[in-house]
Amino acid sequence: MKINIINKSQHALPNYETIASAGMDLRANLTESITLQPLERTIVKTGLFIELPIGYEAQVRPRSGLAFKNGITVLNSPGTVDADYRGEIGVILVNLSNQAFEIQNGERIAQLIVAKHERAEWTEVEELSETSRGAGGFGSTGVK
Repeated sequence: MKINIINKSQHALPNYETIASAGMDLRANLTESITLQPLERTIVKTGLFIELPIGYEAQVRPRSGLAFKNGITVLNSPGTVDADYRGEIGVILVNLSNQAFEIQNGERIAQLIVAKHERAEWTEVEELSETSRGAGGFGSTGVK
């Protein structure tokens, strides 16, 4: 699939690091570093603008190493870039650790996954079909 992209950053385009990678790393496009204090959040711009085909979205997800090692994650994970959005891709990062974290220009801050999606058409009914789970909600299937 080919996707139109404008790169206003000084960094290379996102790319797949391995043949089996699902996501491409997004890099911070900063004129100066940002220090995120504990429990602070900010939008980090990437300098990237994309034109997705209708029927696709780009999902902005956390990088597992950044989350595990530093407590930095994408707040609205996964963030969605819709096919009709033409603005700059920004990443809402939050620091869930108890230490300040500095984000440098060019740092890999999130990953981007392009995914096909369906559009739902609702059919109103009076009852839903029965299942063994029924209306059992959070935790109803157990932990083991």
